[in-house]
Amino acid sequence: MKQQFITLLKSVNREGIDKLLDFIEKTDFYTAPASTRFHGSYEGGLLEHSLKVYEILSDKVKHSIKPIEVSEDTIKIVALLHDICKVNYYKVDYRNAKNELGVWEKVPYYTVDDTIPYGHGEKSVMMITEYMKLTSEEKYAIRWHMGYTEPKELYSTIGEAYKRYPLALLMHEADLEATYFFNI
Repeated sequence: MKQQFITLLKSVNREGIDKLLDFIEKTDFYTAPASTRFHGSYEGGLLEHSLKVYEILSDKVKHSIKPIEVSEDTIKIVALLHDICKVNYYKVDYRNAKNELGVWEKVPYYTVDDTIPYGHGEKSVMMITEYMKLTSEEKYAIRWHMGYTEPKELYSTIGEAYKRYPLALLMHEADLEATYFFNI
């Protein structure tokens, strides 16, 4: 999966993509979980989730009821990097739990160690733009990929973003489908 991810991003024709890949290589992106317990909560879950979102988003754009004109590069950037905010974010800790025999033992679990408390989607946008420029559509699609799990005070803002940039809505749907249909 790592090589597939790298190959997809290296095919993106955007200045700075190589520097962004160098940064990713120095993080835990390829081994990190996608979440602590909701989906992909295992080693490599973030990588697998990102690739699944790419697969789903590509299909959604191709088969959208409303034609959406976006480049393949944009689809790759948005889908593969939407959760880059999760690099170096999860840590392994230990707790006591009973095993199958009823004996207490220390078991690992993921916890959050947010050293850059800048939100979620906006943090991904910030991190990417440290290495390469994003189009407005890419910024909105990444920023609002969490959709209506954001605070209700932002609902009208999210709705307006989805009207202006239909890719943002499809990105949110692709993220949900990867999470809930595939548990990745």
